[in-house]
Amino acid sequence: MESSTDFESVILDVIKDRRSKRSYSEKAIEPEKIKSIFEAARWAPSGMNEQPWTYIYATKEQSELWRKLFDTLNDANKVWAQHAPLLLLSLVRKLHLNGRANTSAKYDLGGANAFLTLQAVELGLHTHQMGGYDHKKAIANLNIPDTYELGVMIAIGYSGDPEKLEDHLKTRELAPRQRYLQEAFVMNKTF
Repeated sequence: MESSTDFESVILDVIKDRRSKRSYSEKAIEPEKIKSIFEAARWAPSGMNEQPWTYIYATKEQSELWRKLFDTLNDANKVWAQHAPLLLLSLVRKLHLNGRANTSAKYDLGGANAFLTLQAVELGLHTHQMGGYDHKKAIANLNIPDTYELGVMIAIGYSGDPEKLEDHLKTRELAPRQRYLQEAFVMNKTF
């Protein structure tokens, strides 16, 4: 599939500016900005308006909880995420409020995470979503009941100096973003 660094159509600047950074400044994030990113997630659409998402977060100043989140990350993510001033784990309730399985819960969580991410970018922050963490350890460290399913971990912070990253990460950090062309995933016909 062909990819490009060019935008094929007009899109919002906040989408253009979004990038999964690995270089973070250790500057603390202001409490009102933390509240703002969760407010954005709050307004994401969801099936039956149930808003099945939950977030467990910690700033570096909340060292015990931050460490419980950090310790679940795989080693490759720990190398750079150690500098992120804010870590969070996204989760969803497995069941609808009526007791039936919520088959769209993870989809809804993805939408909430996208809203949260775009709000963070609008506020001058960067996010990096990670699937690379130990789910069993997260459940144990954070006492997560089995009524929840785990989503992604997200590191959030202000941009840092990419020169401080290991060479292989610095190369990825400084490379232009590429995306598949629309023709690779958009169809106006049947298969």
